[in-house]
Amino acid sequence: MTHKSNKRRTLIASALFAAALPFTTPSYAADPALLNVSYDVMREVFKDINPAFAADYKKKTGENVTVNQSHGGSSKQARSVADGLEASVVTLNQANDVDLLADRGLVAADWKAKFPHNAAPFYSTVIYLVRKGNPKNIKDWADLAKPDVKVVIPNPKTSGNGRYTYLAAWGSVLKKGGTEAQARELVGKIFKNVPVMDTGGRAATTTFAQRQIGDVLVTFENEVFLVKEEFGDNFDIVYPPTSVLAESPVAVVDKVVDKRNLRKPATAYLNFLYSDAGQEILAKHHLRPRSEAVAKKYAATFKPITLLSVDDVFGGWRAVQKKHFDDGGEFDKIYAAK
Repeated sequence: MTHKSNKRRTLIASALFAAALPFTTPSYAADPALLNVSYDVMREVFKDINPAFAADYKKKTGENVTVNQSHGGSSKQARSVADGLEASVVTLNQANDVDLLADRGLVAADWKAKFPHNAAPFYSTVIYLVRKGNPKNIKDWADLAKPDVKVVIPNPKTSGNGRYTYLAAWGSVLKKGGTEAQARELVGKIFKNVPVMDTGGRAATTTFAQRQIGDVLVTFENEVFLVKEEFGDNFDIVYPPTSVLAESPVAVVDKVVDKRNLRKPATAYLNFLYSDAGQEILAKHHLRPRSEAVAKKYAATFKPITLLSVDDVFGGWRAVQKKHFDDGGEFDKIYAAK
């Protein structure tokens, strides 16, 4: 086993103990220090992004800047910011979480217009990681509903990862011409097969890869490849015929940056994600880039897959939240019946 693998194994194993704790970098009082509140499976990505940004910012402005990190389930992170965690920027995995902060007056109401591609510098999808040889022959969403299949999915109430998985399964039925009732039935059967409901994607990875629970892990594409690279031949990757378009929105937290005089570096930080250097790092971590040039360079990395848009299939995140994930919504009814 390589030193790199040992290091990654340690990162995943420690995630349960440090999921929501900020990763801090020493800084001097005179230098700006940003806090990026992000979602659960982005630790390794920002450990590469942050020093690259700091070097770029130093070159362009002559100023030193540090970026501290906080990670956890996306929706849980958004609520932490809403409750007072002083994020300079948020990099989350669903628009609904940023809308929550806009509703609280923490980010601009028109936050989607502040950066290109509706303020989502990259996107992903959810796919499957199965045990070596795929002994349960899992190929599509309906296979996750079989009685003998144990499925590891994080909690949709706290994790954007879990919500995207829920919507991908629901949407797979509608894509084939099925009804809402049939979609509800499939999703209900899938969640009956979930043995452990972790709060975030990285904890779910630990449950599946380290604790050896479950037949299949459903998680973001970049997380699947991280586990595959770490554990090698223990797992296989499976792409279902359809999945969900998972766009990862970003926003400056206006109330915080104005109070702390951090608007300039905070805006530069999010713009760096769109730069060639930032897009290259994202692609290396198996996140699908917006840059056509970078996407072309990494074309072999990203398997073509039919992606269902939350806006087109479900009417947007606000409608999704109200129908599926608010208290008493579809997910609560499904989970109560479990």
